[in-house]
Amino acid sequence: MSLRHALLGLLAQGPASGYDLTRAFDGGIGRYAWQAGHSRIYPELGKMTEAGQVVVDETGPRGRKSYVLTEDGRTELRRWMFHWPEQATVRDETVLRMFLVQSLEPDDARKLLEGIAAHCAAEIEELRPLMEAEDAEHREGDPLPFGRLAGEYGLRQYEAVHGWAMWSLERLVGVGSAR
Repeated sequence: MSLRHALLGLLAQGPASGYDLTRAFDGGIGRYAWQAGHSRIYPELGKMTEAGQVVVDETGPRGRKSYVLTEDGRTELRRWMFHWPEQATVRDETVLRMFLVQSLEPDDARKLLEGIAAHCAAEIEELRPLMEAEDAEHREGDPLPFGRLAGEYGLRQYEAVHGWAMWSLERLVGVGSAR
């Protein structure tokens, strides 16, 4: 994934300034999916403008520019969304810890798994009420709020990792040595 595709996806929701886009990355997108600050966003918007994927819709006070997606930008976003890479670069510290947990002494492995379970439980407790609140405000037939599907994915991912940690803890019971 690239910053460009994240920006195209955000602009597909409607016009936004560089400041608006930076704020989106300060929220859920930056916390759960892709991090970027204004020092990367503004230059990328310039490149996207040169490539014809976005245009400046309006310029406001103090030179604040609002960008909109062009058809070329929408086409590129769609192309990227449907092109699933055969071999993606993966860097997931949680999964790496899952692979390496058995390299620890049993007590340390249990401590790590308990920490993973507790972290996931805390995230579930934070996300579940947010998703329930969005669902309560959603009227059938209206489009889902932006990020609702991603929020559900995050909730289910935390539930799955929590379940895996608890399953792993059950299997470590009585293990004398992880080596």
